[in-house]
Amino acid sequence: MTPSPLLILCLLFAFLANAARSQAQAEQRPNIVFIFADDWGWGDLSCHGHPYVKTPNIDRLAAEGTDFTRFTVASGVCSPSRAAVMTGHFPARYAIDGHFAWVPSNASRGMPDWLAVDAPTMPRFLQQAGYATAHFGKWHLSNNMIPDSPTPGEYGYDEYGAFNCSGEQMPVHEDAQHANAFIEKSVEAGKPFFVNLWIHEPHTPFHTVPKYEWRFRHLENEADRIYASVLSHADDRIGEVLDTLDRLGVTDNTLVIFSSDNGPARGGENTKLELGYDTATGAGWMIGGSKGITAGRRGYKASLFDGGINVPFIARWPGVIGAGETNRSAISAVDLLPTFSELAGAKLPSNYQPDGLSQVEVLKGKTVLERTKPLFWKYPSAWPASKGKPDHWVSYAVAFGKWKLVANRDSSYFELYDIVNDPYESKDLKESFSEVAAGLLAKLGDWQDSLPEGPSGEVFSGLREKN
Repeated sequence: MTPSPLLILCLLFAFLANAARSQAQAEQRPNIVFIFADDWGWGDLSCHGHPYVKTPNIDRLAAEGTDFTRFTVASGVCSPSRAAVMTGHFPARYAIDGHFAWVPSNASRGMPDWLAVDAPTMPRFLQQAGYATAHFGKWHLSNNMIPDSPTPGEYGYDEYGAFNCSGEQMPVHEDAQHANAFIEKSVEAGKPFFVNLWIHEPHTPFHTVPKYEWRFRHLENEADRIYASVLSHADDRIGEVLDTLDRLGVTDNTLVIFSSDNGPARGGENTKLELGYDTATGAGWMIGGSKGITAGRRGYKASLFDGGINVPFIARWPGVIGAGETNRSAISAVDLLPTFSELAGAKLPSNYQPDGLSQVEVLKGKTVLERTKPLFWKYPSAWPASKGKPDHWVSYAVAFGKWKLVANRDSSYFELYDIVNDPYESKDLKESFSEVAAGLLAKLGDWQDSLPEGPSGEVFSGLREKN
């Protein structure tokens, strides 16, 4: 039966209306919710095949969005990784090579005591573009043991509740409820919003709750029960935020990203499961409960092999980002500031040069396996490698095109990998591709020469004068 001209006309109008709606949605500035976990390994998701951890809400993000499987952070540990997200710069440019601790530890490692307040920051750029900005959860761009360090509010946030910072420590499990309240207020005010939701899990101490331990009572190993329970609790809180977006009718115009600051922590082979205390978050189970996995990637937290820096990165923006897809593009944490700024219509200062690239087209589905701009890493690893940590000797790394070179402290030893075709870094190719290795060593040397000798500016606590 031939359809009537009227029916054809109606179908045509419906198609054009849907196309126009999709185009308008794509051009509208999205709200942004950036969920940054702490020590969450690439394999610690049920959608990534974990044998017993259940993460239905993050799985929902993957089903409704795209799973970017080659995302890397800028360090294998917390503070420098977070500094890169905030600034779009490699953290070594600020002499932030390790985690912020108490003042004597920072001084002995040649580090500042906090990220400079006058550093370029993503929330400040988005705030200037008209976004309501907030941070809830872990901070660790200073430390709670440094009372004169700047608060998160001094970096471009309209509101914050945090721990691992100066001032009052927000309870770790209250992150989602504060985020939801902020989202409601922003929607009511008609403002686009940017929320950093930097959750504690699964960093030590593990703050378990009976309800979640009960969910995994079938697991025989107590450490497995603890690890699964804290991830399940975090996943539920993420679900609460997703439900709030649904309830307020803003899901379709909100970019939600789930990621992690570095790979999973692991205790030694004979590490006992013991209780401990953290001055920022309280009492809980310590490293003996760390059971994170990397799904075959080499190393784990504090390694510059991909087990320490290749972490989950799942992005959802309905109608703009493909649903239920995977993407192997080479994207980095230093790309987030230019990417979010482009989406928000934020004008970056003329003298600001990010180390990353805008990845808006990649978010929309383009695949870019080889980067055209190099990535660099620095971490003060021990050399030679210890027997118990064979993949934790790399102090410098550089990635360019399809290649990644890793080197010890003085580059007297290095290895070369084709990370497009060998993502598990299993075959050292430096002998077969010596010219490639030489070129990357030259790039690394030039980058090292560009770094400051140490921290500068107003980044030192008054407590240094007393020590």
